[in-house]
Amino acid sequence: MPPARDAPGLTERTAVELARALDEGMTTSEAVTSALLERISAIDAPGTDVALRSVLAVAPDAMGDAARADAERAIGRARSALHGVPIVIKDNIEAVGLPGTAGATSLLARTVRVDAPLVRRLRDAGMVVLGSTNLSQWANLRSPRSTSGWSAVGGLTANPYRLDRSAGGSSSGSGAAVAARLAPLSVGTETDGSITCPASLNGLVGLKPAVGAIPANQVVPLSKSQDSPGPMGRTVLDVALLYEVLAAIPGVADRVRAGATGLRVGAATTLVTSHPGTDAAFGHAIAALERAGATVSDVAYPATPPEVDADELTVLLCEMADDLSAYLGSRDGDGPRTLAEAIAHEDANREVELRYFGHEFFERAVASGGRSSADYAPARERSVAWATAQCLEPVLGAVDLVVAPSYGPAWKSDLTLGEHPAAYSGICSGPAIAGWPIATVPMGLVDGLPVGLALVGRPGSEAVLLAAAAGVERELGLHDGGLLEPQFLASSRS
Repeated sequence: MPPARDAPGLTERTAVELARALDEGMTTSEAVTSALLERISAIDAPGTDVALRSVLAVAPDAMGDAARADAERAIGRARSALHGVPIVIKDNIEAVGLPGTAGATSLLARTVRVDAPLVRRLRDAGMVVLGSTNLSQWANLRSPRSTSGWSAVGGLTANPYRLDRSAGGSSSGSGAAVAARLAPLSVGTETDGSITCPASLNGLVGLKPAVGAIPANQVVPLSKSQDSPGPMGRTVLDVALLYEVLAAIPGVADRVRAGATGLRVGAATTLVTSHPGTDAAFGHAIAALERAGATVSDVAYPATPPEVDADELTVLLCEMADDLSAYLGSRDGDGPRTLAEAIAHEDANREVELRYFGHEFFERAVASGGRSSADYAPARERSVAWATAQCLEPVLGAVDLVVAPSYGPAWKSDLTLGEHPAAYSGICSGPAIAGWPIATVPMGLVDGLPVGLALVGRPGSEAVLLAAAAGVERELGLHDGGLLEPQFLASSRS
């Protein structure tokens, strides 16, 4: 690996800053990639100074891809605004050279032969796939006692703002790696909160687009009706540019640059977290939107009834029974071909796979009968009816988007007793069930831990959500003076 020049400066730059430096010939993709790989080696793995366990595997061809990106740029053939910029992807996404395990040892022997369509879009844009990130195993629909960020393959991901705290889930490593400056950008996936949560807890911008906006082929599935890959980064413009690549939609960054002026925003003041610091930050975020030129009014966003939660779980388990089994049966390599066989593998390797919690949701999924179950269709119909007709359509009737707190400060990770999440507004359920978009942007810090603002809109409004988020970002100025910087980053430079 060639020595990296200006390594500290390279690793600390956002994606847009790196792209600008590459355009101006101030650095090279090889130098950036080398610096990031050295940083991953120095602080991420077990036994290192920080041991975040956010990067599950490094791509063996990353330096070669960086060299090719530099050669193309040298002859004027940059493929996109992010040409030569490194990125990490969640390890439930198939990419040649990376394991694609979803954190499960049963997929370790299933070598990836072909890139997922979204990975092909990254490579076609000239980006460098640096590695894959740890996650809550099987994207966190395995046990009601699971701990976010733990997988049998990757261990427990730590939050870089405070190492004993949760990085959220299920896109835990995708959030922690970007916050720790191990990569400027990442791709996560969300079924219900799995981008929103780690983005909020790690002080990042995240976007779960409407289901289908980004292809989910060759992504280890939970639910075809709710699964959606999405971009994560440190700034709104970073995420907007990555969304353009992933969704093959131009002009998103231009809309973001136009900001929040003229937008009608509904503030879901009925959906606070009851955590004083988080709810106070929500008030500051609303004021920031008004300063950014948006018109803000209160809306009565309903809490999710327990019966809707129950219906959503029924739908997820039935769809997982079908979708995950079909995926396992079609993937190359040796290993379980059905969900029942995956359960048998975990039972046979319980000292690794079931060391801290079980796979009760897997067992319930197999017993459910899948979509052919008599319970599935009514549960799906009821939950979608609530999410659209009773929740999202009424609150969005007279506004362009709705905002609410997402999560409070990161809770302490506890593999012994299980998850004890702290403050949460419940904002994710409606857009998750309906398959509508939700974005997240930092709105402050509470005792040094980030808290996020969630922005919800109609399908196709992803650019509008990011434009509003850009207004909040600009007015709050949290990137000024290193406010959104994990403590170990600042101490390492002192």
